[in-house]
Amino acid sequence: MSVLPRSNAMADAAYPGGIVRATLRLSLVYWAAMFCADSVLGYFINIDPIESAALKFVLFGAAALMTYGMSLLLFRLRRLSFTRKALLCFLLTAVTAPVFTAIDFFNYMLCQYPKPVSFDPVYSGYTLIEGASMLFGWSCLFVALLYHFEVRERERRLAAIREEALTTQMRALRYQVNPHFLFNTLNSIAALIEEGAATRAERMVLSLSSFMRTTLSLDPMHDLPLASELALQEEYLEIERERFSDRMSFRIDVPPAVRGALVPSLILQPLIENAIKHGVGATSGPVDITLEARRDGERLHITVENDMPPEGGGQRPPSGMGIGLRNVAERLQLRFQGDGRLTSGAVAPGRYRVALDLPWRPS
Repeated sequence: MSVLPRSNAMADAAYPGGIVRATLRLSLVYWAAMFCADSVLGYFINIDPIESAALKFVLFGAAALMTYGMSLLLFRLRRLSFTRKALLCFLLTAVTAPVFTAIDFFNYMLCQYPKPVSFDPVYSGYTLIEGASMLFGWSCLFVALLYHFEVRERERRLAAIREEALTTQMRALRYQVNPHFLFNTLNSIAALIEEGAATRAERMVLSLSSFMRTTLSLDPMHDLPLASELALQEEYLEIERERFSDRMSFRIDVPPAVRGALVPSLILQPLIENAIKHGVGATSGPVDITLEARRDGERLHITVENDMPPEGGGQRPPSGMGIGLRNVAERLQLRFQGDGRLTSGAVAPGRYRVALDLPWRPS
């Protein structure tokens, strides 16, 4: 059968190793179909398919060996243009078809020996056309197979490039959280120092160090159970409680059955940070912050609500409020390819909500 050898050329090729198996399967199907078709056609011209089976088996075996060489040459010259490949197929057919005809004639002579056999140009002409058709058909099929694997390899490489680009973008977005968070936290520490609360500032620095050590060890592409993500946010809240413990109340309402859902690491941190900075930090009175999560079918809904100055009735939300939310929205878009989204806005005077809608994925 016309299969490619496991040579260094194949090992160095840009195609997957499955081309050998694909060529073998195609060859078996092709030559079995040609054998059957030739037997059927022979029956209509009074050639017994049973008596001629041995002759055909030898003939098609020789043809398979010829296509072996054709396939190997076509594979080695696969970088040629399509036009040159087509010309090469015609050339190979022109060379091998007469050989196919000669093998058929000598094979028939051996079967008839010692009875003399005369050369029949008409029958040999038909055999030449039949052999050329089969050999050219195989070469065309093999060229199509090469293009199939070339397209698959290009798709695989393109997918790998896209995956690498996505991973890089996800890491960039994930690491963007740290400088943004660090800037806000250092401002809080500076405010404590200005207030003369050095002990509280020192505790805040220690909490910040612990939190940063934990978050920097996380893989940006690794998802966490919601329970682990909430534990990380508790560490972050310890930092902010040093400054706002007298005015900030934080409530978490997440059923145990929901805590096992997978979420991107640190996806909640910018939401809570915004709620504290633009809620607690923008008012002088007490502020309530609520984090809720629930399952709705195959979706996970997470909301973070906080009090804030009513728009138009006090201090307006700072213009930089959208940085963290935009980061989260982009991470969801990349991570879930459009299947995750973020919505935000006022739900009542002096009350702001950020909602995440994610696919439900149990840990």
